[in-house]
Amino acid sequence: MPTKTKAPTTQFVCSQCGYTAPKWLGKCPDCGNFNTMQEELVRAADTPTPTRAGVSQMKTRALPLSKIGSEKFERVKSGIAEFDTVLGGGIVKGSLVLLGGDPGIGKSTLLTQVSAHLAQSRKVLYVSAEESCSQVKMRCDRLGLASDNLFLLNETCLEDIETAVEDHEFVVIDSVQAIYTETLSSAAGSVGQVRECAAKLMRIAKSRNITFFIIGHVTKEGALAGPKVLEHIMDTVLYFEGQPEDNFKLLRAVKNRFGSAQEVGVFEMTDTGVKSVADYSALFLSDSRGLAAGSAVTPSESGNRCMAVEIQTLISKTAYGMPRRMSLGVDYNKLVVLIAVLEKRCGIPFFNADVYINAMGGIKLGEPSVDLAICAALASAATDVPIDKDTAIFGEVGLTGEIRPVTYAEKRVNECLKTGFKRVIFPLKNKKACEKFADKIELIPVQYVGQAIKALGLKHTPNA
Repeated sequence: MPTKTKAPTTQFVCSQCGYTAPKWLGKCPDCGNFNTMQEELVRAADTPTPTRAGVSQMKTRALPLSKIGSEKFERVKSGIAEFDTVLGGGIVKGSLVLLGGDPGIGKSTLLTQVSAHLAQSRKVLYVSAEESCSQVKMRCDRLGLASDNLFLLNETCLEDIETAVEDHEFVVIDSVQAIYTETLSSAAGSVGQVRECAAKLMRIAKSRNITFFIIGHVTKEGALAGPKVLEHIMDTVLYFEGQPEDNFKLLRAVKNRFGSAQEVGVFEMTDTGVKSVADYSALFLSDSRGLAAGSAVTPSESGNRCMAVEIQTLISKTAYGMPRRMSLGVDYNKLVVLIAVLEKRCGIPFFNADVYINAMGGIKLGEPSVDLAICAALASAATDVPIDKDTAIFGEVGLTGEIRPVTYAEKRVNECLKTGFKRVIFPLKNKKACEKFADKIELIPVQYVGQAIKALGLKHTPNA
C-alpha cells in the first residue's frame, strides 16, 4: 500500500531574533517585539534526510570561466518606446519584471497596453486578482484594444494560476499582494505570502521560459510593499512615479539585470491610454522662469539621457522659533547642508527664514551635480534677484564651498545647448572636457560657490 506524503508544514519565525513558534504570536516571547512573527515553509516530517549528516550529493559541478558559454538574450518590443528604453531595449524572455507605484497611477493601464501589443503575435495571459474579467474588458474597450490571443483570468490562488500559464509566453499578475498560495495559512498580502508567491513565480519563469509582469503596491513611505522581499527575486524592478492628477508620469528602473538600472521613461496619460513622450526637453521647465527670483535650471543625468530640470525655491520669514525646511524631489539632508554652506561661505542668512524647494515635474534629483543649482536658487530667493532664464548651472558643492567636478560634464553642456541655453556655469575642473562648445555657448567655469553667485549677479560678500 503506497504511503501518503505529508503536506509541507509551516512555522512562524521572528524577523528580528529568529525565534520560532508553531503558531502566530502578536509579540515575540524572546525579543519582545510586536508583529514580527512571519510564516515560513518547513520540510515535511517524512522527507528523506541525507545518509551522512552535513554532506550533500552535488548534482552540478563548477566550471572554469573559459568553458562557460555566452548566452544571448532575446528581446521583444512592447509597443511603447519609452517602456522598452527603461527595460534596456526590450522585454527579455523568461524574465520577471516588477512594476510598482501608487494606486491609480496607471500601472494596470500600461501593462494592459503592453499585453495587447504582445498578443498580436504571441499568447498572453492577464491574471486579474483584483478586478473581474469584465472590468478588464471595459478598460480594453476604452483603450481601443482587442486581440484573440489576449486571455483574461480572474484568479487569486497561485496553484490554479500555475496550471493556467502552461501555453502562454507572457503573463501579467495584477497584483502580487492579492494572490496567495495554499501551502501557507496566512492571508494574501502578508510578508510570507508575498515572498513565497514571488519565489514560485520565479521558478516557473526560469523553468518554462515564461515572462512575468508583476504589479506591486507601495507603502505610505513609497517603497514596494513586502517590504523589499520582492526586489531581490526580480530581474527588473520599475517604479511608476507622479501624482495621480498629473498628466505626465515617470517610469524609473531601480534594478535591471539586463540593462542600466538608472533609466527613466516619460509618459503622458491620455483618454486613449499611456503614450511615450519623445520631446521631454521642456517638460521640467516652466514658461515663467527668469521672471521671479528663486529658480535655477540644471541638466540632470538619468541613465543614458540628460534632462534640463528647473529647481524652484521659496523663502519666507518664519513665524516660529525654529525655521522650517521642506523639500520635494530633493533630499532633505542635502538641502540642510547646502543652506549651512551658503550661510558660512557666502554670508547669506537663513536662520530666521522658512525654506521650501521643489523640483519641477515631480522628478527626483539625487545626483551631486544639482548642488550648485540648488545653491543658486536659494541665493536668488534670498536676495530677491531672478536668474537669467538662458543660464544653466551644474556642479557638486563641498563643505568648504569648493565646486567639485561631476561626471558626464560634456553631455550636460550639450543638452544645455540643444535646449536653447546661452550660457552654463559649471566646475572649473570640467573645463577641458567642455572647451569644444566654447564657440556655441558661453562657458563660465567656477571653483567656489561664491564665484558662481557673483557670476549670476547675486549678493556676494568678501569672505566667499
